[in-house]
Amino acid sequence: MTLMKETLTKDIMTPGARCIGENDTLATAARLMADLEIGALPICGEDGKLKGMLTDRDIVVKAIANGHDPAQTAAGVLAEGRPYMVDSEDDVHRALEVMEEHQVRRVPVIEDHVLVGIIAQADIARAMAPQQTGETVEQISR
Repeated sequence: MTLMKETLTKDIMTPGARCIGENDTLATAARLMADLEIGALPICGEDGKLKGMLTDRDIVVKAIANGHDPAQTAAGVLAEGRPYMVDSEDDVHRALEVMEEHQVRRVPVIEDHVLVGIIAQADIARAMAPQQTGETVEQISR
């Protein structure tokens, strides 16, 4: 991969990521996604720690399609397992490893245990050569 030497995750992340609270409804999450024109939000717990990621697809496929009322269902219900994340001081290659290993398209970036941004495929595409971007997308999409 031909990234600049020692490119850090904070150098390519999209800053200012917003969380949806684990007790907020899926309807609230959907409205926030629409307002921000994004397709995913980190789920944050009452303790301020990341509980998972919520995508617009999750809302449709895992909730609505299974008969859950988005106005009554908490976002935390869809937080599955331990969230994958990277530290803002991690090398970008660490973010790529996480994305490829877990086949996720977005990775939250934390600093001192606080969410500071998100690295998405688009951020990777802007930071890497086209061939490398294609290889990374291929690995994530397997």
